[in-house]
Amino acid sequence: MTLTRRTALLGLGAISLSACTTPLSTPALGTASTRSTTLPADLRPVPNAAYDAWVTSFRSRAASAGISQATLDAGFRGTGYLPGVVRRDRNQTEFTRTLEDYLAIAASDERVSKGRAAFARHRATLQAVEARYGVPANIVTAIWGLESFFGERRGNVPVISATSTLAFDGRRGAFFEKQLIAALKILQSGDTTPAQLVGSWAGAMGHTQFIPTSYQAFAVDFTGDGRRDIWSDDPTDSLGSTAAYLQRNGWTRGLKWGGEVGQGAPSGSIIQPQPGGPRFAVTSNFRVIKRYNNSDAYAIGVGHLADRIAGGGPIQGSFPPDRFGLTKDDRVALQTRLNARGFDAGKPDGVIGSGSRSAISAYQTSIGQPATGDPSPALLRTLGG
Repeated sequence: MTLTRRTALLGLGAISLSACTTPLSTPALGTASTRSTTLPADLRPVPNAAYDAWVTSFRSRAASAGISQATLDAGFRGTGYLPGVVRRDRNQTEFTRTLEDYLAIAASDERVSKGRAAFARHRATLQAVEARYGVPANIVTAIWGLESFFGERRGNVPVISATSTLAFDGRRGAFFEKQLIAALKILQSGDTTPAQLVGSWAGAMGHTQFIPTSYQAFAVDFTGDGRRDIWSDDPTDSLGSTAAYLQRNGWTRGLKWGGEVGQGAPSGSIIQPQPGGPRFAVTSNFRVIKRYNNSDAYAIGVGHLADRIAGGGPIQGSFPPDRFGLTKDDRVALQTRLNARGFDAGKPDGVIGSGSRSAISAYQTSIGQPATGDPSPALLRTLGG
């Protein structure tokens, strides 16, 4: 298989920080819509005559692909054109986070704490999954954490509406028509209902964010109830499906993914994703993780979070100052001092995102400086101790 589960979504912004992904950009970290039933206005169907005509023409193609009239009627009932899906597809920002920033989010204290709790809560299931497929329970848990924050952010956009909108829009029409047909086949097989067939705005679904074609190829019924149910609050089938995906893509039982050089890492290829930062020794299983999301940062994030969930410590190597000349400690201090002065920079985590930049701009305006939103050592000094 040459198409990875997520190469299909690279650049789609399916969920990400989550899911705009390019190497060392911002691979999926589970920021899809939450499980709230409320959708933004632009993710609700609106009248569109051209879309309706496209659906009419699609029905004959779907029938040729084996989709029954009853499935088509049930699948498209209540669905429609979602303008917000097209807007998100066309207006994706390509973040260029450093590995240091990425890992600060991927293996944050909160994510590690939640991961350990999720691991303990589902220990029996995860151990059974590991026994069957040979993929360590903590690796599966880490993917769950990065993809949907351990099930808290699975997405609630109707998959038929999302994939049909993107197929109609045409930017990647052939790909999304395949996803739409696969989604209809999921309904036809009885694995879920139209009401439950929801996911991210680009059609990724469930606890570990499978696209429909990957679901068709790799999802498993680990509970044995006759359905491959990755949408349920029970994550069992999702966890089993994730391990099955990795196993079928070449996972070697008993081999570590890799680790930080000098910290007990196995022998393997040496990579240094961020110049001046820590080096990692990686094995063939690291490359299997990249079949899930083709990014070194993502695979290191999964491996490192898995190690932390299993009781390991943080990265020991140091990272160089950022392009503004600030270390992580400097950035944390900057955010802390902005917050203390009433400029909301969010949680002081050392990651300068849109919230921090807005706070910087507001502070710069307040002291008569141009509102660039850029951090700097000089700005840190003006904020005092």
